[in-house]
Amino acid sequence: MSGYRMVVLGDSFAEGRGDPGPDGTFVGWVPRTARLLGIDEAGILNLGAYGALTQDVVDKQVPAVADVRTPLLGVAVGGNDLVRAYDRDRIRTNLRAIFEAVAAPGRTVFTHDYPDIPGRIPGLPADTVALLRDRFADANAYLDELCVELGVLRYGLAAAPLTRDAAMWYPDGIHPSTIGHRTIAVEMAAMLAGAPAIQ
Repeated sequence: MSGYRMVVLGDSFAEGRGDPGPDGTFVGWVPRTARLLGIDEAGILNLGAYGALTQDVVDKQVPAVADVRTPLLGVAVGGNDLVRAYDRDRIRTNLRAIFEAVAAPGRTVFTHDYPDIPGRIPGLPADTVALLRDRFADANAYLDELCVELGVLRYGLAAAPLTRDAAMWYPDGIHPSTIGHRTIAVEMAAMLAGAPAIQ
């Protein structure tokens, strides 16, 4: 059974897309958060994958960490479900399955909610933006209830001031920019700093 100090499951938001490093790979908020918590690169396992749906996390990522020990486990997924593969019952079922599967004694599980990506994607018609915003609001309400029920720490990205600053976003409107990932890392680390799992 291997061990890491931080494990993160999810999609390209977890992968770090929008924050390229010098070698062309993505950095992102995950390693930046870890560094702020005193966790070095060897202590991180980030399975974030471009295009991943909640079903991919259920089918592939959760089983991959079933025997992995970690005090901190993050989940950042659902945006792709909401934008391109929407099924309200499926995303709710999958989010519950993910959080229930990764819960463990002595472990802090954390996530973030869904920011106003529909309002940032270039070229979307107004009716599409309205439709997607309704989906995002519904998903955020459910995620909030789920986190309270299961004791998951939730970073309120949807209400964070950074989401209203264009400089925080990559030109695609979907992913944070480098400064966005850095800002998320600072705020995520502040949320996690008091977690019993890292004391």
